[in-house]
Amino acid sequence: MAAPEFDLCIIVDDDEDILVAARLALRGLFRELITVSSPERAIAATAGRQPDVILLDANFARGATDAREGLALLDRLLTNDPEAIVVMITAHAGVNVAVEAMKRGATDFVSKPWENERLVQTVRTAAALRRSRTAADAPSPTPALSSAARGPSPLIGSAPSMARVHSLIARAAPTEANVLVLGENGTGKELVARALHQQSHRADREMVTVDLGAVATELIDSELFGHVKGAFTDARSDRVGRIQAADGGTLFLDEIGNLPLHLQPKLLTVLEQRKVTPVGANQPIPVDIRVIAATNMTPAMLRDERQFRQDLLFRLNTVEIDLPPLRDRREDVPALIDHYLSLYAERYKRPRPELSPQALGALVAHDWPGNVRALRHAVERAVILAGDGPLESDAFALAPAATPRVTAEPAMSDLNLDRVERRLVEEALKKHGYNISSAAHELGLSRAALYRRMEKHGL
Repeated sequence: MAAPEFDLCIIVDDDEDILVAARLALRGLFRELITVSSPERAIAATAGRQPDVILLDANFARGATDAREGLALLDRLLTNDPEAIVVMITAHAGVNVAVEAMKRGATDFVSKPWENERLVQTVRTAAALRRSRTAADAPSPTPALSSAARGPSPLIGSAPSMARVHSLIARAAPTEANVLVLGENGTGKELVARALHQQSHRADREMVTVDLGAVATELIDSELFGHVKGAFTDARSDRVGRIQAADGGTLFLDEIGNLPLHLQPKLLTVLEQRKVTPVGANQPIPVDIRVIAATNMTPAMLRDERQFRQDLLFRLNTVEIDLPPLRDRREDVPALIDHYLSLYAERYKRPRPELSPQALGALVAHDWPGNVRALRHAVERAVILAGDGPLESDAFALAPAATPRVTAEPAMSDLNLDRVERRLVEEALKKHGYNISSAAHELGLSRAALYRRMEKHGL
């Protein structure tokens, strides 16, 4: 059996049968599953812990259908941990309850009885969001804070190219203009989206994120636009799409390049008419959203009609922000290292290590093909393994600056499938400068499949 992908899920429901069913469905996804049957026990179970996902029932009192208790508990959980990922569950999946829950900060919504595959997909996507938020180390303030009180952008860097990014954020954020964020993987595109939202007039409303690279292609339509009961075989209840859930706030479409061509006209219609039509519905629903999209596709790829509709691109890139790779702003490396040394020393309750001058020089000279994300992981590893003296360059496990071209060999000395797969994925990523679309194409994989292999091998 494969190792669990995530650490902890807490399931809150007053129905013992539901708790058992959820445990059985999710047992392969988490190392630990905790089930509780009341709001008080839920607060106690989450105290001092940071679960990947909380599955939360909407009703507890016998006969209740208004979700009052579940929404109140949702508020308490998010007050205690603004980064908490909560998926609401209920037998009474009214659209209004779903929208209200997601506007208050719930990440997603499932109804019971559920299909196990759908539940696992929803929870896996939610847990991946928690992981990406934690990795980004971007503070997510409580909804009560104003834009001014939220502080400066978490993006670190004073290089001229980053000064331009900060300037564009400051000028674009207060407007209603749609923004397209370009950049290689690991450059901080989600941080830009959060900064735009936090400095906007919608800062007191929800920013709903959809990672189109992590959603199965066949589920994107329902995930974005929602569906009504009976729209297709497994549509046993209404489902609110992320577009409708973002009403009044910001919709962040990460990895927009993964949106299938046949759904691009549908998104274009939403942007033009400010109305969304769920799958199987006859009447459109008005929505008030500000859209931020991000992609690691190059401008040339975006201009290719075979990959992306130009009329949709025109709607998305009213303002375009191009994030520079870390190798093009090496002067920011010392500040980034200083930030992450302090962060991980505090997180792991360890003394903050210092760098030797030689190590700092090596880190500044390194090309960082994985950008800030790769630097962050390298610093975290170094902090965990640090001894008493200053950190040397070998503490960061830097890859060689140049990778020799692979040449044909009579036979491979290592036939272990896992190691061979890791080498091939790593070679393709390096060859294409960590451009996921190009690397996936060369490997004959979908982008989602490549992301899964990168996660599997820690790349």
